[in-house]
Amino acid sequence: MMGPYATMILGDYGADVIKVESPDGDVMRFAAPMRHPKMGAMYLQGNRNKRSIVLDLKKRGGREALLRLAANADVFVHNVRPAAMARLKLGADDLLAINPRLVYASLHGFGETGPYAGRPAYDDLIQGLTALPALTGKITGEPRYSPATMADRIVGLNALHAILAALFHRERTGDGQAIEIPMFETMAGFVLGDHMSGRSFDPPIGPAGYSRLLSPDRRPYQTSDGYVCALVYSDKQWTAFFRLIGLANEADRDPRLNSIDARTRNYDFVYDWFSQMMKTRTTAEWMTFFNEADIPHAPLHDLDSLIDDPHLAAVGLFQTMEHPTEGSLRIAGPAATWSKTPPSIRHHPPGLGEHGGEILREAGFSEDEIGALIAEGGMIEAAS
Repeated sequence: MMGPYATMILGDYGADVIKVESPDGDVMRFAAPMRHPKMGAMYLQGNRNKRSIVLDLKKRGGREALLRLAANADVFVHNVRPAAMARLKLGADDLLAINPRLVYASLHGFGETGPYAGRPAYDDLIQGLTALPALTGKITGEPRYSPATMADRIVGLNALHAILAALFHRERTGDGQAIEIPMFETMAGFVLGDHMSGRSFDPPIGPAGYSRLLSPDRRPYQTSDGYVCALVYSDKQWTAFFRLIGLANEADRDPRLNSIDARTRNYDFVYDWFSQMMKTRTTAEWMTFFNEADIPHAPLHDLDSLIDDPHLAAVGLFQTMEHPTEGSLRIAGPAATWSKTPPSIRHHPPGLGEHGGEILREAGFSEDEIGALIAEGGMIEAAS
């Protein structure tokens, strides 16, 4: 999802995104549920504001068609291993030779200068390499992947801002460039920004790992009738909380609770103590108090209650559109709101190869050239 996610947001921002697919199609097209073949729900959620063309890049005509499209493009994004792009003669040097203003963005598993270069990578593998399952295992006793394509989407977001920075550079200098956004390094920086801890210093002054995030009782809190999410953090918030539960007098409290310095040195104790206290009242009672005391809190959503959250409805996160083959679709996003040039959903997610002829005609291909490309098998029309 990392390439499609990045380019979807570029499409939301107004870019004309041409999604180039193999004859088999994007693998996420097959992720159920779906109403029709090759139109899976996850594909539909990750590919709005794009047009689709099917090119067989192993055929001479398909590769040449891609080069002609790239000759006038601003950005070329791929999440294919570099060796495969080199075999197709579609590496950065190949495309920058025909379009020196191009921003060539490579999203792949590992940086090309390290010993892991060229290895295959998926979200699960990168999560494992960057210690996310192990961190979960320290708390739960069993390593588990995050139930979201976290690495793909975080890397996609990093690719997005790298692409925009490269475009800004081009506006100033006129020069395109190649940029590499590797999954492993990107996610390692993301995780270690929290967890370098004592190993931030040379020599180390303690182990890696941010103790607050690793405390076993840092979790949604069980109340007398359910669960609630809350974070009492500042001294002001703790003072309000102590007042409510009848511990306004500092002398009546464990000293490990009495200052932010003491609490940050005793997270396991603090979270365990807080967890036991939360069980003494109902969810509704705690929510009312936290609201009145301006203490950060939230209900514990499941997926259905998240989709039905009244705030998301009020701000219009979900948009409904009519798809020509898939019927009525609810699309989540875009989320940003701008005072000028706001992002928007302009196009439904495309069918496989839906715009092939249209894209090539706009690029200056004649009908004879398009016909020859189809006859060679380098381009697949949607109808076929």
